[in-house]
Amino acid sequence: MNMKVIIQISAVVYIMTFLAGCTQEKRTREFNYHTDKPFIQDYSIKYFVRDENVRLYKVESDRNGYIQILSSGGILRPSGDQFLFPGNLVNDLHYKPTSEKKISGIGTYENQIIYLDDKAVLSNAWAGKLYSMHSLDSAKIFAGGDDFTFLVSDGRKLVLVKDSQILWKADFPEIVCNIKYDIINNLYWILGVKTISIFSPVNGEMEQIIEKDNLTCIELFSGKLVIGTDDGYFELDTRTRKLQSDVINRLPCAEIVTIVNIDGSLWFGSASGAFRLRQDGKFDYYASERWLPSDDVVDISKGPGKSVLILTGKGLAKICFSDITLYDKALFYEKQTRERHIRHGFNATVGGIENGDITTGSLEDSDNDGLWTSMYVAGQAFRYAVTKEEDALQNVRESLDAIERLYSINPVPGFPARSFERRGYKYKDKPWRRAEDPEWDWKSTTSSDEAIGHIFALGVIAELTDVTDLKGKAIMLIDTLMSNIVKNDFYLIDWNGEPTLWGKWNPEYVNERPEMVGDRKLNSSNIIGMLQTAFHFTKKEKYREAAFYLMNEHGYLNNLTRPLSKIGQAPPDSDAWSKMLSEGWNHSDDEMYFCGYWGLYRYSFNDTLKAKYKAAIIDHWKAEKPEKEGLWNIITALVNPEEFGLEDAIWYLQEYPLDLIDWSVDNNHRKDIELIPPDFRSQTIREVLPPDELPVSRHNANRFMLDGNGGGRSEYSAGDIWLLPYWMGRYLKVISSPEGQSENKILSGQN
Repeated sequence: MNMKVIIQISAVVYIMTFLAGCTQEKRTREFNYHTDKPFIQDYSIKYFVRDENVRLYKVESDRNGYIQILSSGGILRPSGDQFLFPGNLVNDLHYKPTSEKKISGIGTYENQIIYLDDKAVLSNAWAGKLYSMHSLDSAKIFAGGDDFTFLVSDGRKLVLVKDSQILWKADFPEIVCNIKYDIINNLYWILGVKTISIFSPVNGEMEQIIEKDNLTCIELFSGKLVIGTDDGYFELDTRTRKLQSDVINRLPCAEIVTIVNIDGSLWFGSASGAFRLRQDGKFDYYASERWLPSDDVVDISKGPGKSVLILTGKGLAKICFSDITLYDKALFYEKQTRERHIRHGFNATVGGIENGDITTGSLEDSDNDGLWTSMYVAGQAFRYAVTKEEDALQNVRESLDAIERLYSINPVPGFPARSFERRGYKYKDKPWRRAEDPEWDWKSTTSSDEAIGHIFALGVIAELTDVTDLKGKAIMLIDTLMSNIVKNDFYLIDWNGEPTLWGKWNPEYVNERPEMVGDRKLNSSNIIGMLQTAFHFTKKEKYREAAFYLMNEHGYLNNLTRPLSKIGQAPPDSDAWSKMLSEGWNHSDDEMYFCGYWGLYRYSFNDTLKAKYKAAIIDHWKAEKPEKEGLWNIITALVNPEEFGLEDAIWYLQEYPLDLIDWSVDNNHRKDIELIPPDFRSQTIREVLPPDELPVSRHNANRFMLDGNGGGRSEYSAGDIWLLPYWMGRYLKVISSPEGQSENKILSGQN
């Protein structure tokens, strides 16, 4: 074979290999890449009843989107209609001839609201022609059947009426609680206190089907009668009239009050919130004031558009479902963050809120102003790198100014304050000190949380912003902080010449901890990442030398690569500090680890170290995987784009609630979750709940914490909680730009 043929064959083989590699790369890329198409985002608009003595009974809406509530005070309607700003239920004066009647029941028929009073079934639809007299003075329950035929009851008697003609009547053997019309079988299902019966309008016969204690409600769904009890529900085949299931009570709350079929989805109202049955057999749970005025559900019905109306003892919730993209959600959070959560450039919490009313709250300082702001400004730097938007750049500029001032407002060179505030508001608190500027105070005792947060954000800004002064300022601050730490023998020295409680990376302190104590691994990981970041941007050899000194002379490389499986409680003979540090896993450590991983991996000194860092990060991610923490998964994409929990990260971003008020949340009563004995990492249930069913929390919280007692007293910022993982995901190209048409009603003000 001559050389020319060999070359041609080699070229063909090369091209085929290249194309095969491209195909494989494309498949891998598709598998680990989220296309940002519209998904269903839910949120709640709440309306409270003004008079606590008024009892609420039933809610309905018609094809025009008009909502009415039957109450002990007459017909009510919602007033005020804005997400996060609750409205009220007020007397309905829209059409006085109806509202001034003594209405005893409301319902819908052919998507129109119909009423029941002491004389007739009536409606304002169909030109008002529906007025069918029923002869029951105390009528309160009814259901519409075929061709404007209605079965009406006063709780004891039953009357079948059409066009004011009594077609059938009878006494019921017990109290009638509810009636449902079965269009498939042309039957009325009648719920009593202890029985379920059927009535056939064709032959005028009534037959008892079930006798059972604790019945509460019924609904027709997919050829079944779903029967609620005070301890779960069960199902009956409507054709054979035989039971199809035992009682199902592994529910968010087993005390069922109402069951409603809304557009093919089964909704349950209970004594502790509402929930919807999903196709996978699990439930979407709507409870706490994030979703409902109160958890004691009274009634549920289909609402206007893509909404569900949930009536409770204290008011009405309209649960809205909008098709939006992650990008739409980001725009909503961007607007909310800038409007409500920026204090002197810091990313801040609004506190002191009364009953969830955000207009009653004020911006608060925090021990972690530097950390929360670092996470926010890093997200904005990623946003700028992706979009080149001037708005993102200005956000970076303002928050970087705040971080810079943390260093200049106090008299200690290279030392960042925790926070600063105008004089007179905080000085009486012990960590606060007077600034030279007579208008300001600053907070001391800065933690390692702030240090790693600063270096993470400053490194991102230095790398990703193409503006000379911003890059220069970020690098200057990296050098300032790390020069201070290296000069002071790897301690963060406060105003009094002493190390702060947590600002300690010195080998004598770090290696005093037994090997299984997490702080030994954490502090080693953080300081090496910080030194690598400093060397990468300043090229000063002192940082490289310090890092290798710690790794080679003091075992920091072994410390930081120690598997998570070997981290646990200190031995009984350990010092008290080590025992305290290792009583259980501190989830704030996860935040410090993963923020530090950016500099540890991205700015590695060499490929050998990079490979070791990668293995350590993946090991940590695998331990974290059950929490489905969005940020940890996205950061892991930096080191392992082939497998990093993309599905869990998107689940986190999509499921995080739009309402970031810290409402009290209670999940411990639920029977639909599988409890497990708490482990070292404080995992308490087999599978983590969605973010919108948990207390609002930052990335430093345990996502297996089921309950929270926030009481609606603060609103957290999406700047660090959500925008950072989203924009990092966009930058790392594991989340696409938006595709497809979304409704985006939240941003447009439509509900």
